[in-house]
Amino acid sequence: MTDPLVLMSDDPVLNSLNFKPYRNMTLRRAVPFLPAENEPQSMEVATPWGSKLKVKKGDFLISELDKPNDAWPIDALIFDETYLIIAPGLCIKRAVTLLASLTDLTDGDEDRMVTVHTLEGPETVRAGDFLLAKGVKGEIWPYPKTKVKENMKPAG
Repeated sequence: MTDPLVLMSDDPVLNSLNFKPYRNMTLRRAVPFLPAENEPQSMEVATPWGSKLKVKKGDFLISELDKPNDAWPIDALIFDETYLIIAPGLCIKRAVTLLASLTDLTDGDEDRMVTVHTLEGPETVRAGDFLLAKGVKGEIWPYPKTKVKENMKPAG
């Protein structure tokens, strides 16, 4: 079995990808992680696709409205820069997300596993099921192809 391809946000190979802008206007649930002083100031969160990511005090847990228990963490500063709270506990993403095919890095091998080092920790995914997203600070993360079809539109 082949070891997963490993991607870091500063990896020069990312410059070879054809990132395209997409806009997501899906209403989502946003809950700040604000533990009390006597509670742990970070915790691990299991994502819907099986990764374990770290959330720290002040970060946000984001989820689809119909799946509140399937949450993923977003850094507090990036949340402030890229999301808009439209009502208590509800947000939309206002920033454009750049997306590129992971299979462009695996020579078209959809079954190749790719480990993407996100701000919150590594996520290992199947290249054929995910795209690579790049955010406003150059951060990267895997983005499920199914969510692109359901929630995203080309931005330009």
